[in-house]
Amino acid sequence: MPTYDDDLRLAHVLADAVEPITMARFRAEDLQVSAKPDLTPVTDADVTVEETIRSQLHRSRPRDAMLGEEQGLQGGGPRQWVVDPIDGTKNFVRGVPVWATLIALVDDGVPVVGLVAAPALGRRWWAGIGTGAWTGRSLSGAKRVAVSGVSKLSDASASIAGWSTWAQLGRRDGLIDLLDECWRVRGYGDFWGHMLVAEGAVDFAPEPELELYDMAALAPIVTEAGGRFTGLDGRDGPWSGNALSSNGLLHDEVLARIGG
Repeated sequence: MPTYDDDLRLAHVLADAVEPITMARFRAEDLQVSAKPDLTPVTDADVTVEETIRSQLHRSRPRDAMLGEEQGLQGGGPRQWVVDPIDGTKNFVRGVPVWATLIALVDDGVPVVGLVAAPALGRRWWAGIGTGAWTGRSLSGAKRVAVSGVSKLSDASASIAGWSTWAQLGRRDGLIDLLDECWRVRGYGDFWGHMLVAEGAVDFAPEPELELYDMAALAPIVTEAGGRFTGLDGRDGPWSGNALSSNGLLHDEVLARIGG
């Protein structure tokens, strides 16, 4: 199996480069916000971060492709970097500190590196395939994370997102029934619920509508922490347009209730 240590180190370098940009624009009075064609917000920080990462990848990995939320796909080949410059832009705009830069490497269709950098929370999470999942401020100050051992819904803590979309899909009643059986339910939102699954603080986190750039960095972190990351159709990885991350023990039961 190839190793991706150098790529993981590069992901940290990229996160280091854009953190001053995002933190300088977070809660800035002159933050520029516009609406994309799908009516979701985009800020000047989103655009600048993606441009910065593209520029550094062009120098460091000129043969690799990159897919970004704001500018789409550039390049081709089996190695593709997938970047969400600010996951949680609505939070960013409103001054809520739950947002992150997501950086992933997909090699021949497999997410092999994932990094989630949430500077307003003072946290990062990362993983390379075969090397475990970690959290900390840097590679030198890292703590390994692992999913929980909770095996019963009555003991489970769940993170839920996309409430209105569940209704549009006709699955909200089933979701409510599922969550009513859980010990605790909270809406941590965006990347954070899945990272809490990876570190064992939450036991499962379903989301009904996502893009590849929302998920590619999350999947290897959850799986390297010992959990499962699939679509609601049960397909492994970030390919289904939606997601369920879990500790693995509850995964099949949750899919049976709200998947398909």
